[in-house]
Amino acid sequence: MAKPNQADIVVVGAGIIGVACALQLARQGRQVLVVDAQAPGMGASYGNAGHLATEQVFPIADLSILKRLPAMLLDPMGPLRLDWAYLPRALPWFIRLLLNLRPANFQRTVAGLRTLNEGSLGAWQRLLRSIGQAQLLREDGSLLVFERAESRVALDALQQRMQQQGVAVEFWSGEAVRTVAPQLSDAIQGGLFFPGTGHFLDPYTVVGELVNAAKAEGVQFLQQRVLDGRLDDSGVSLMTDQGVVTARQVLIACGAHSAKLTAALTGKQVPLDTERGYHLMLPHEHQRLPFAVTSLERKFIMTPMVGGLRLAGTVEFAGLERPANMQRAWQLHRLSQGLFRHDLNDRDATPWMGFRPSLPDSLPIIDRVCEGKVLLAFGHQHLGLTQAAVTAERVGQLAAGESMPELQPYRLDRF
Repeated sequence: MAKPNQADIVVVGAGIIGVACALQLARQGRQVLVVDAQAPGMGASYGNAGHLATEQVFPIADLSILKRLPAMLLDPMGPLRLDWAYLPRALPWFIRLLLNLRPANFQRTVAGLRTLNEGSLGAWQRLLRSIGQAQLLREDGSLLVFERAESRVALDALQQRMQQQGVAVEFWSGEAVRTVAPQLSDAIQGGLFFPGTGHFLDPYTVVGELVNAAKAEGVQFLQQRVLDGRLDDSGVSLMTDQGVVTARQVLIACGAHSAKLTAALTGKQVPLDTERGYHLMLPHEHQRLPFAVTSLERKFIMTPMVGGLRLAGTVEFAGLERPANMQRAWQLHRLSQGLFRHDLNDRDATPWMGFRPSLPDSLPIIDRVCEGKVLLAFGHQHLGLTQAAVTAERVGQLAAGESMPELQPYRLDRF
């Protein structure tokens, strides 16, 4: 590149999706510059649950959210929380969420999620093999367990719904569960095993290895905050806190922070909100579970990683500005009590909070607009890690000018 603030295409966002896309674009011969206010992988990609969630083909909420709304407002430690102070801003988003649960809209969402998820495992296999890091993904399935006998009805209904969507799923008895995970409690009645899923040994390491591969392909990284942008005849100019970055094209892939720049460049106001997700990392827990295990009743996930056992899964709607409530992260340890024969060791545990970018129809935006000058890849809610590699492949095709009618469900103009 002639100058460090010029490129053929600039990627705004150095999370898992932005970095995967940058690598894909560089391999297509593009001069790529990645710009982010944080170091690569230090946003939501740093602390996600690490679960390759190909089984999650249903929207982030269903009509039962109406019954749960009082608890969401009153219980600060509940698995799904809506901050009172944020309610006025969140209400229009929630109304759109409910409208998207009408039968036709719901089926469009399920079809859109299923399409991306069905291509996710293969895309990740290709991407990790291409950088010599296939060992970072364990393709050993995942498990959803239940403890109360009365939960069996809901579990059977979920299994039937997933089978109807082509999701590979098996019912396991409590004995079968404890055969592969003997440290789980006798209270576990059984669960659903998903053989087509897996987990990453360290999501942050995955981002780092992709960054290394991207740099080897000539991708440059700038740690600057993008403040504004404009289009002109030659492409795009981005105003940052350290100057101006220019390029022929821009890819907006900055997760929950994507709405403002999208509006500046396209004139489109996107109904993007954020699910604030928490995790608690237990560094002294290395032998408890063979793969990711989710509790049906307690509504959180436990994923074994190189750095220990990660507990994750709570959702909080409170926007981008309010400080984190780390008690929600510590609540995850309390939720784990009773799931194991012996309680988990929380010595030296570290809490974390990050922003999951969510749209009211639970589908991301993957699109090419403004005569090809603006590419979009954001809004993947809690499936950003799962869908990152397949999104990168689709963005590469869009950047190459290919007609992609199969991406219709993810177009910007659906809003």
